[in-house]
Amino acid sequence: MLNHQHMDVTVNNARNKSDLGNKPSRSISRRSFIRLAAASLGAVLVHPWERVIAVPEFPQYEKLGRAFAKVEIKARPDYDAPTVGVIYDDAVVPWLREVVGRHPYRYKQRFVETPDGYIWASELQPVKNQPNTPLTTLPSTSLGNGMWVEVTVPYVDVILENKPISPGFKNKIAAQIPIRLYYSQILWVDRVRQTENGRILYRVNERFGYGDLMWADATAFRPLTPDEMTPINPEVEDKRIEINVEERYQTLSCYEGKTEVYFCRISAGKKFDPEGKPLPSSSTPTGTHTIWRKLVSTHMSGGTTGGGYDLPGIGWTALFSGDGVAIHSTFWHNNFGGELMSHGCVNATPEDAKWIFRWTHPPVQYDPGDLYSKDTPIPPTKVTVLEG
Repeated sequence: MLNHQHMDVTVNNARNKSDLGNKPSRSISRRSFIRLAAASLGAVLVHPWERVIAVPEFPQYEKLGRAFAKVEIKARPDYDAPTVGVIYDDAVVPWLREVVGRHPYRYKQRFVETPDGYIWASELQPVKNQPNTPLTTLPSTSLGNGMWVEVTVPYVDVILENKPISPGFKNKIAAQIPIRLYYSQILWVDRVRQTENGRILYRVNERFGYGDLMWADATAFRPLTPDEMTPINPEVEDKRIEINVEERYQTLSCYEGKTEVYFCRISAGKKFDPEGKPLPSSSTPTGTHTIWRKLVSTHMSGGTTGGGYDLPGIGWTALFSGDGVAIHSTFWHNNFGGELMSHGCVNATPEDAKWIFRWTHPPVQYDPGDLYSKDTPIPPTKVTVLEG
């Protein structure tokens, strides 16, 4: 669900100076040590780009898979087959092909073949490694100089320019977990900087988020173009979406009149907790709804400590019910048509979410990339959610 905030962030660009002189000293007082530490921290905050990590070297294959968490590699495409290896969070492996296998406890029966064995497909994000030639200047928009970008590498490490604002970033820093952006995430770039060694870095942020500012290797981001956001079949007025949230189905169909023009698998809201208790707040609401807002990218958060979530850069979002139930792109699981995974939203693959975003009414322009249906005379697309 969506819980976005608009916040102004002021970054202090003043350079802190140490009070220590140039004369050598055998000892250093506690006060001087604190001043020196503060000066070092100040330098880091003033020049965060100096700590930006280059995009890693990933396996040279056309298609790759990124592990969401600890994953077992099996000798055969069978859950009960011997485990021949283990990989951990964000490990990237070659995705040779997808095969039908056996998983007795899940709906999805597909496995990914890797050079070392087989991995249940839902445990890997399908990704590619497509680095980009960075831009050195940014186009002018109504939002100021900037551009929408998409992450086109398995992941890229980022460095915050500010003290963390979003709960997710705060938690990662507290746990000493690297802050990363992942394949298919969409964000906004508003600054470009070239380092002394010639590397190009982008300052990345969220137009509709908490206000965190991040520096990252520019090669990880592909600039989106206005052309790829052009509406699909905009002349057709009679459009509707039908979503089946029954766990064994989980499908989405787009209709023009009585003709189905698009079909995909999705993952809807969870209905029960691990103990079997109903979760009415997480279930995708059934009935007929209307798209009331669309965003190229947004920040989503919700839930409670331990069971909560806080995710930036969620692309191709079409809100249709309540304060935050939406159809949107998903990068944190690959369990479409398999199990109920969301907190109420309709999770789709990046490719499916983008097509639906472009096809549904009302159309959204690249600039500013956000539109409330009430602000346009075009009737919004209706979304019917049914079960069974």
